[in-house]
Amino acid sequence: MACFERASPSLRKILLKLHRAEKPIEIDHHLHEFGSVEYHIQSSVSDPHHAYLSISTPLLTQGDLLSYGLSHYTMEMIKGISSDVVEIVQPAKEGYQLTLRLDLSKIPRSKDSMKLITKISTVQATILSSQLKEMLWNVNSEGTLHGMYKPIKLVYHLREPFYVIKQPQKITAVFPMRFKEHSDVIIATAFFQELVDVGNSRKWAKVPQCCWAPIPPPELRGEPFEDLSTNGGFVTFDIYPHHIEGKRLDKTVWSLLNFYAYVKYHVKCTKGFIQRRMRKRLESLVEILQKPNLEEDEHTEKVQGNARCMCVGKLVRLPKSKMLKRKCGDFAKKVKKLRFRIKIHGYRRFRQRWLTIPKFSSSMGYTKLD
Repeated sequence: MACFERASPSLRKILLKLHRAEKPIEIDHHLHEFGSVEYHIQSSVSDPHHAYLSISTPLLTQGDLLSYGLSHYTMEMIKGISSDVVEIVQPAKEGYQLTLRLDLSKIPRSKDSMKLITKISTVQATILSSQLKEMLWNVNSEGTLHGMYKPIKLVYHLREPFYVIKQPQKITAVFPMRFKEHSDVIIATAFFQELVDVGNSRKWAKVPQCCWAPIPPPELRGEPFEDLSTNGGFVTFDIYPHHIEGKRLDKTVWSLLNFYAYVKYHVKCTKGFIQRRMRKRLESLVEILQKPNLEEDEHTEKVQGNARCMCVGKLVRLPKSKMLKRKCGDFAKKVKKLRFRIKIHGYRRFRQRWLTIPKFSSSMGYTKLD
């Protein structure tokens, strides 16, 4: 199972469309949910007051026994959805376990219509829940093996079987947990440990007691090795009589059927949350590393305007190639300045006054020789 709602959202949407249509419409839809559940809805203009709904779903089986259709109890539960609107067609359409004939004219044109259509959309959940209820009732609690009660293996998906052990005072449900990735095992193990801690607190004392262990519980001794080889351990729930009284029975059964889906949903959401936090942290680190480079790359250039206007400073972001040329040019200018002689302010006047060579005059005259 991959949906926690009992009603199928897609099926409910199509049935509401048929019910609210002002003119008769023709519909021939094939809906696939969760990869294993198929709905086929048919409605024709020639018969606008009736629609046909066919359902194909994996049935809950006990151990290696095959299921050859729906039991009488399951059929009665389906009729109990709405005896005026729902009628079971025998035999079912080829390729489907169940075909229903819906009388749309008997659905009231009021707010109650939404509740009734939602109830009809829960037909697949009704099939599975009624099967599990019937199996629990038919378990022989007196049959024991070596002083221990025999567990029954329930299979909905081939890779996700679970066990139910009926005892005089309680019913124990055991879920062997298997995961494909090692990261899923780590997240799920932390979740199971937290689930055990919360379940044992005083606030949640009335809920079924939960227990997790990496090894099989004693109730599963003698079961095949292939069914007990797991990498996620075993989760056990103890269900007492007050958990299955009245309306609690449907809720408890539906929770057992959806436990695998809930764990997968939790693991998937946790991995998504971790990935988002990692990406956010990485972006913040990259921003810190790039901040000095951005400050160096941002330089100002003076753009000369018209002769009558004043010079205006403008921030210009230069590309890396131009910045490199600019830095090389500045470095070359500094080197050229080092090659020039050192200039001292006032040194010229000092030299003229104190460092000039005096001129001497002689009384003797000199004649230039040719």
